[in-house]
Order: sequence, then structure tokens, then C-alpha cells
Amino acid sequence: MAGGSGKVWLLGGIWCPGGRGEGYGRGVSLDDAATAYDLFTGRFSSALAQKFVQVVDPTPGQRVLDVGCGPGALTGLLVDRVGASAVAAVDPSEAYVAAAQARLPGVDVRRAVAEDLPYADATFDATLAQLVVHFLVDPDAGLREMARVTRRGGVVTACVWDNAGGTGPLSPLWRAARDLDPGVRDESGGAGAREGHLAELARDAGLARVESTRLTVEVVFQTFREWWEPLALGVGSGGAYVQGLDEPHRDALRSRLQSLFGSGPFRAFAAAWCVRAEAGTGA
Repeated sequence: MAGGSGKVWLLGGIWCPGGRGEGYGRGVSLDDAATAYDLFTGRFSSALAQKFVQVVDPTPGQRVLDVGCGPGALTGLLVDRVGASAVAAVDPSEAYVAAAQARLPGVDVRRAVAEDLPYADATFDATLAQLVVHFLVDPDAGLREMARVTRRGGVVTACVWDNAGGTGPLSPLWRAARDLDPGVRDESGGAGAREGHLAELARDAGLARVESTRLTVEVVFQTFREWWEPLALGVGSGGAYVQGLDEPHRDALRSRLQSLFGSGPFRAFAAAWCVRAEAGTGA
């Protein structure tokens, strides 16, 4: 968490204020949250953003909101589509807000949580939340807030890694970890992480015309070390788990994963559940 040192703790690739996600109990302290994010999670989320933005396909003249923007990968794509002055973004992390502001001058970036968005009703034509819903304390409240700030008939869309289906970026890690310790806690229980659940949440939040799809991405790693090193440094929930292991168990996990991936180069695949819905009716 942010402290006097100016450092932040990252869990699951998302800064976790007030303990969100702190069940893993450890993290990596890094001076630059955006750089930390880019080491692993950001490589997958940037690839996902390229496909996620096409689900909405915003056009010039529209106003759009990026909820849980992180360092601004998706936000930047929205700027390319509609211009900086038509884009707003929020994130609970002070460090990520600062990073997004520095990277994307002209964008209205604010520190806020999805459950309490600092905008009037019907402000935006489209509201997007990439890899956010499964981290929310109250996913229903977050989706209802997204609907509230979107004009009637406007687009509300969200996506979450398919962790329950075993195709999230960290799924190979958790499979190998469970092989060594069946009691390992993974990320499969998060909101929206199983097939159909994100669409169910959207309908329960009063969104209309809910459509569900699955987005797939791939990331090329030149070496196994390139994939493993961020985890060994403690980046994200997977890194927190790795750092919590004693040396023999950590070495066994590394060996098991290296036998799976090889020395490299290799392609790592991941998939996310995505919903596209309309705001207004029943929200």
C-alpha cells in the first residue's frame, strides 16, 4: 500500500487499498507501480485491451469512461478513438492515477472506486471496466454505478480473466502449484471468473441486452526466465504466493513450470469473459 516511502504494494496486478485481495499477505514493494504492472500483468492486459476496445468501438463525439484504469493501457486506446478530452478514467490507486495522468495528458483521471463513481447520472456514452469486477468488494454496486453514469441506451462493458476455466494468465502457475500442494488457493472464485457469471452479474445489476463473449490473447516470452522473474520478485498475487514458499518448494515449482514451458521462446495464451450491455432499463 502507499506509504511514506512512496512505494506501493501490488496484488494480482491491482493496487489493493484497504486490503482488497490481501489474503495472499505478501507483495512486491516497487517505486514505480506502472513499471511493476508492465512486468507481467500489463503484458496480457495490454493485449486484451486491443480486443476489448473493439467490443465498444467508440467513435469521435462520444464520451467514455475507463473504470479501474491502472496505468492507462485501455485508456490510451480510448484516447486514440475519441480524443483525450472525451475520455475519463478512475482508479483506486494514487500511484496508478499519477502514472495515467503522466502518460495521457488531457484525460480526466481521478482517484475513485467503481462502487462510488464521481460523475453525474448519464454522463457517458460508454463505460468500460477491464479486469476490475473480480476485485470489487461489491460487484453489483460497481456495475450499477457504471450503469448510472452511462446514458440510457449507452454501452456498459466489462471483462474478467477466465480463471475458473483455467485460461487466465496465471493458470499455469496455479495448476503447477496445486500439483505440489492440492490445498493452494487460486483465483478461480472471483466474481465473473467462471463462464456465464459475468453476464449473470450484469443482468442482476439491471443492465439490458446483455451479450457475452470470450476474448483470447497471446503474449510471446523469449525465455522462461522472462515469464518467471516477475513472480520470483513478488509481482502480483502469483508472485506473492511464490515469495511465500520456502526455497525447496519454490525450486520445485519453478522446475515444474520450466518443464511445461521449456526454455523459450514460447507463446502464453489467456482468455477473458466479456459482457456488453445497455444502461437504462431496470438499472
